[in-house]
Amino acid sequence: TMTFPTTKLVDLNNQSHQLSSLIKKDKLNLVLFYNTNCLGCTGRAIPLAYKLSQEFSFISLIVIHSNFRPIPFTSEEVLSVFTDQKSPFEIYREERNELYTYFNCEGTPHWLLINGEGKVLHSFFGSQDGAQLKLEYAIREFQESI
Repeated sequence: TMTFPTTKLVDLNNQSHQLSSLIKKDKLNLVLFYNTNCLGCTGRAIPLAYKLSQEFSFISLIVIHSNFRPIPFTSEEVLSVFTDQKSPFEIYREERNELYTYFNCEGTPHWLLINGEGKVLHSFFGSQDGAQLKLEYAIREFQESI
């Protein structure tokens, strides 16, 4: 069973979720921790996350906006980085950065690959070419195992 913290994640419609309920048992769960104020996140990581979720049908994308300031981000602030103020996928907001800290993230963007049992297979920091290559390699490695 999955033993993730029961941190409340709030989607853009202000519905509450927990990470354990978002993990899909029959998929490779790609978790992206990011922040709106991180240019590498909005310029590279978000488009890459979307591309990977479109390219690999066995990926379930879980995008988590972590917060490092005293007040939580609003839906409008989170959506402000998208040209049409809409996201092509669901985004979950952490009030602070509990899950980010729990998974020992090194900064934003930070990627986790979690299998259906809730086991973290890989953990990567960054959005530059090196991080992108490692991420795609790990996904293809998983693909060969299914």
